[in-house]
Amino acid sequence: MEYKNKSILITGGTGSLGYALTDYFLKNHPELRRLIIFSRDEQKQFKMAQLYPPNIYKQIRYFIGDVRDPKRVLRAINGVDFIIHAAAMKHVPIAEYNPDECVKTNVDGAQNIINASLEPISTVSRVVALSTDKACAPINLYGATKLTSDKMFISANNFTGNKNIRFSVVRYGNVFGSNGSVVPFFLKQKENGLLTITDPKMSRFNISIEDGVKMVIYALNNAWGGELFVPKIPSYNIVDLAKAVCEKSSIKIIGIRPGEKIHEEMITESDSYNTYDLGLYYSILPTQLKWNLKDYLKKFRGEKVIEGFSYNSGKNKEWLTVDQLKKLIKTYINEQKI
Repeated sequence: MEYKNKSILITGGTGSLGYALTDYFLKNHPELRRLIIFSRDEQKQFKMAQLYPPNIYKQIRYFIGDVRDPKRVLRAINGVDFIIHAAAMKHVPIAEYNPDECVKTNVDGAQNIINASLEPISTVSRVVALSTDKACAPINLYGATKLTSDKMFISANNFTGNKNIRFSVVRYGNVFGSNGSVVPFFLKQKENGLLTITDPKMSRFNISIEDGVKMVIYALNNAWGGELFVPKIPSYNIVDLAKAVCEKSSIKIIGIRPGEKIHEEMITESDSYNTYDLGLYYSILPTQLKWNLKDYLKKFRGEKVIEGFSYNSGKNKEWLTVDQLKKLIKTYINEQKI
């Protein structure tokens, strides 16, 4: 993919992934024309601008806006080539209590991105939307809205007409140490010597922020339109994570929260009929394609997974040990001090 003189819009750009993507593009593609950070929180934008000041990084733009506002979204994509859609309302309990607000951001916001990208005046050629493991066989509202969003972005490829634009989705598990994740929560609880766990059997997928960035870039560079990419990543047990944070802390079992799963899925058995192994990633394809499947599989050396295949954090083949988790936690803590 050629990035020289291109413009990229990152919605939810002040989140953990937004920071990581900004750092990646500024370091690896300084030839960008514009890197637009789109979010609705001016305080977060103010803080981000201290780290990436626009008077030094001439490409960067801080653009206040909400994906719920179609007019503001349309203004934001003016002259944009690529969109990375990371904006979402993602906290499960908050979404359960405020369902209409979750729908407005995760569903209506997704449709606003799609509509703006398909406008005749739009110059957008690639859209990569971020999903979540909770969108796979969802049992909570957050997951349901993200599954809806996934379907909308995939379906958007059917309405491109003569426009040179491709929509794709990346779905992955918990980003280690990201905002709102369990690692900073446990580290805070460690100060009181008591870690709360919902269920000792609980497992989670894990991906580093660097690998999350790599996956987004992979989709930007390689998507043919309509793919839902899933990474091959390890799992960890929640008790092992607690031990890695502090083996001396007491553990209290508090019971599973509303809308929470014991194990997380990213590919269901029903998905297996349209899922292909591309090596580093799985690719879940729509039933009807706009391009030739044989050419696609030849290009990426893809192979169809067996019928009934599923990808579940509890049945994963690769697991992080307590020692490996300790190393990740140590790296996370050191990064927070920078």
